Amino acid sequence: MADETGSAEAVRVVEAFNEVWGAHDLEGCLAMLTDDCVFDATGPAPDGVLSTGKDEIRAAWQPIFDDPTSVFEAEEVVGLGDRVVARWRYTWAEGHIRGIDLFAVRDGKVSEKRAYVKG
Repeated sequence: MADETGSAEAVRVVEAFNEVWGAHDLEGCLAMLTDDCVFDATGPAPDGVLSTGKDEIRAAWQPIFDDPTSVFEAEEVVGLGDRVVARWRYTWAEGHIRGIDLFAVRDGKVSEKRAYVKG
């Protein structure tokens, strides 16, 4: 049985994170991560690259945040306990992709962000 209070808090954390991401605020996003956060990237196929800790994650995300044509739109956010699924669309000058992120939230911060795309 899911803890609805924990789920609501986790969803609030992820929605706030998505807003900061959409504003192209890399440092703001990094501030919302636990020190041991893991990011599982969508590529290269088939497994992506796993980045652990804020320094590795900053390096992975920097090119995304540096692209002024990119737009992130969260379409749906659903929580279950400390886990959150966010369905999104990501657009840039040459096209777009759709996908989901599987988040884990701990102590009010994102501790995991695992990204998957339709492909």
